[in-house]
Amino acid sequence: MGIDMLNQVKSDIDRIKELVDILNKAGKVYYSEGREMMSNFEYDALYDELVLLEEKTGCVLSNSPTVNVGYEALSELPKERHEKPMLSLGKTKSVDELVEWLGTQKGLLSWKMDGLTIVLTYNNGVMTKAVTRGNGEVGEVITNNAKVFQNVPVTIPFKGELILRGEAVIRYSDFEKINEQIPEEGAKYKNPRNLCSGSVRQLNNKITKERNVNFFAFTLVKADGVDFGNSRQNQMEWLAGQGFETVEYKIVSRDNLRDTVEWFENAITGNDFPSDGLVILYDDIAYGDSLGTTAKYPRNALAFKWTDETAQTTLRYIEWSASRTGLINPVAVFDPVELEGTSVSRASVHNISIMESLELGAGDTIEVYKANMIIPQIASNLTRSGVRDIPEVCPVCNGPTEIRNLNDAKSLYCTNPDCQAKHVKSFVHFTARDAMNIDGLSEATLEKFIQHGMIHKFRDLYHLDMHKDEIVSMEGFGQKSYDNMIAAVENSRNTTPAKLIYSLGIANVGLSNAKMIVKNFGNDIENVINATRDELCAIDGVGDVIADSFVSYFEDEKHREDFKELLEELNLEKADLSQESSELSGKTFVITGALAHFENRNALKELIENMGGKVTGSVTGNTSYLINNDSTSGSSKNKTAAKLGIPVITEDEFLAMFGIKL
Repeated sequence: MGIDMLNQVKSDIDRIKELVDILNKAGKVYYSEGREMMSNFEYDALYDELVLLEEKTGCVLSNSPTVNVGYEALSELPKERHEKPMLSLGKTKSVDELVEWLGTQKGLLSWKMDGLTIVLTYNNGVMTKAVTRGNGEVGEVITNNAKVFQNVPVTIPFKGELILRGEAVIRYSDFEKINEQIPEEGAKYKNPRNLCSGSVRQLNNKITKERNVNFFAFTLVKADGVDFGNSRQNQMEWLAGQGFETVEYKIVSRDNLRDTVEWFENAITGNDFPSDGLVILYDDIAYGDSLGTTAKYPRNALAFKWTDETAQTTLRYIEWSASRTGLINPVAVFDPVELEGTSVSRASVHNISIMESLELGAGDTIEVYKANMIIPQIASNLTRSGVRDIPEVCPVCNGPTEIRNLNDAKSLYCTNPDCQAKHVKSFVHFTARDAMNIDGLSEATLEKFIQHGMIHKFRDLYHLDMHKDEIVSMEGFGQKSYDNMIAAVENSRNTTPAKLIYSLGIANVGLSNAKMIVKNFGNDIENVINATRDELCAIDGVGDVIADSFVSYFEDEKHREDFKELLEELNLEKADLSQESSELSGKTFVITGALAHFENRNALKELIENMGGKVTGSVTGNTSYLINNDSTSGSSKNKTAAKLGIPVITEDEFLAMFGIKL
């Protein structure tokens, strides 16, 4: 294959990856969130382009929207012996030794990824087998699981037999999301590698798919009939041209090796995937192979491990940080030290068992380091004064605590079911755009404020200025972030009764329900919170379930007290009922596609509801009109509307039909 043709193939495959990413994001937003990133016309055009490129190149990625990989559950994973033993690599922590090892040769220096090594086999352009490294001689066959890795091609342009090795990994971001969904600390995964190992070896590949496993190729073992010019670099470029994502690497010689190692050292802090060092490999294939192997290691490659930089410091105290699961995590706070180019003053200790093994006490002299140059950890305790002062009450709610033993690890828990730390989601809902609309208060920020005792109830959000110095000094914050947040808080003081009611997070009460209820009581908030079940059930669109939830919420004295305190912080803007009408009463609309006259769908939805109409998310037999500016498109909603005989109208037609002037 000529250079120009190879470059064109690479360009086409890069476009395939881009299209897969765009279309998958659009699909997720549409089906999971009920909104659209693009029109159906745009989606179909990009989809058609993807199909043509897949046909042209022969490369189809496992997560392509054109692929529907069936899930399969197995009773056990079959085992298979490797044709050649997969040896471990020799290791060094010395850059001098790396330079000496490379000598006058050219090499490839890459990440040593911390996951699970997988061997893939392709025949006639199709993945036919995937096997784990196992013990180096015998691995487990995981072919069905490999087909649902996020970025692995299930078909490739090359039609001969191809065998390659790579690392299956789970990114830190996905690892954290998965752990967040596990309530018990003892059941959480310890690191991405353990999670990846279990995910790759699942008996049901539906679970593997949900874990977002990625595959990075690092060695080509066999490719029938392809001349690589005796170069590992050419092999890696060829693999990229087949659709594989290769491990990131740099070409090195003895002249630039030290600088390149330093580049990797600086880059590791921004990595989203786990890495525990580097690997250097001779570019000259024949030269590397001629060196043979030792009893344990191949001589054509060498692993490099960073020497952990440690520093001595003084432990000042243990901070106890409550989480949404009830777990109260111990965090060591010590005098700041410089590690790997940054100042470090805190390290998670994880649980009481680790505290006891280190015999940690305030005033102790400890050694700290950064695991994988990223995560601060305590290496040792030189004075070991002993654990003391484990809190008997939660630092957030002052409720009683208890020590639980899970998986042979002792951890501290808050036993108060009403602890604010356990209800961070209610604060997230309160600050959301359709509720009080307080920009700059993410879930992570709210959780941090709760842990530091700044927020106990909704009213406290309007007094964050009392904690200015502490907030400004927090990691990820500064004066500008603080100022923007306080401005958003102040802006949110002006709101409507409907948005206020919705922001409380009352079960089953959405924004539309809140609007109907508030409107029924003439925007009088006192009448709203004292509404009876019968009064609420008499409102069109409010049934027994909503009425029960609403009344039960305000029957709780604490809720009423907190709500009245919150009212003192707000300026309620009563809607002008004279501007509302019932012209659209009894009519149900569905809105899809991009809009020209309204800022977003919520704005159009609000207008329809103010005129007495309803807006739903899907087209059914009860839909009166589907509003879509691309009224002739072949979108699924247009097709459903046509099948049910429901009119599809444009935004302009809607405005003209009901005499609405903007």
